[in-house]
Amino acid sequence: MNQPLNITDTWDKVFAKDDRVNHRKVTFRNRYGITLVADLYAPVGAEGPLPAIAVSGPFGAVKEQSSGLYAQELAARGFLTIAFDPSYTGESGGEPRYVASPDINTEDFCAAVDFLATCEEADPQRIGILGICGWGGMALNAAAIDTRIKATVAATMYDMSRVTANGYFDQADNAEARDALRRQLNAQRTEDARNGSYARAGGVVDPLPDDAPQFVKDYYAYYKTPRGYHPRSLNSNDGWNVTSALSFLNMPLLAYIGEIRSAVMLVHGEKAHSRYFSEDAYKRLQGDNKELVIIPGANHTDLYDNRQAIPFDRIEAFFRKYLR
Repeated sequence: MNQPLNITDTWDKVFAKDDRVNHRKVTFRNRYGITLVADLYAPVGAEGPLPAIAVSGPFGAVKEQSSGLYAQELAARGFLTIAFDPSYTGESGGEPRYVASPDINTEDFCAAVDFLATCEEADPQRIGILGICGWGGMALNAAAIDTRIKATVAATMYDMSRVTANGYFDQADNAEARDALRRQLNAQRTEDARNGSYARAGGVVDPLPDDAPQFVKDYYAYYKTPRGYHPRSLNSNDGWNVTSALSFLNMPLLAYIGEIRSAVMLVHGEKAHSRYFSEDAYKRLQGDNKELVIIPGANHTDLYDNRQAIPFDRIEAFFRKYLR
């Protein structure tokens, strides 16, 4: 876990740099000893300590994509922000590469809170988090365990444990389907052990089949085109290790979200295939500091980078209300 990190000094984001914001690379370690790399964004001329927000996601993306866009925009609006690469991905450390874990990736958010809570530029009493897509679920899980988090936004959220165990729209929510998946993944473990390497699951399908579902076409339009392609992005390239799915089968991410006492905002597109994840999660949240925001006409990936769809004004207002 102490392997050298390859951190680029150049601006290699899929979005333009905002002159209202200062940017630098930072690193911090999580509880498992893995060093995470983040982009820190600070509003030009601002004097601390500032309300601070840690951002990550989507699942299989890197900080040079959606999370960096969100972090930079929120910094331009007066927050200190970091967008980090989760363990085993992007510029962050961790071996073997391209592994996802409901526990370790939740811990990544808590480690980001560690960093912000001890950063001179941040106010440790005003820390929020924002997760996109699969990291929206990780963010909710982190909010359920980390009482230092005062406000959480989950944008176009996926519950990765639910979709892994049950399939899309819970169509494979039965013991037989899960047993078949377990057998497939454990056979791959044996093969990986025999080969001494880890098979990759593949990123977004390329070339795109004519009969691909619309949401797959939407993913392709982001990850496989100049709009969102990045050479370090798993979804833009060869994807996660196949066996990463194993731990999500029997470790439900959102088991205790009904006990979150801090503020939560769930943001989803009206036309997103994943909308049911946020709607179902919202039903389980308790208290008058919870919000569900549905964006008319928006699909899942519109909330990755479409500034006309992402409700930055509402997100800013939410964080200002609860990070004060």
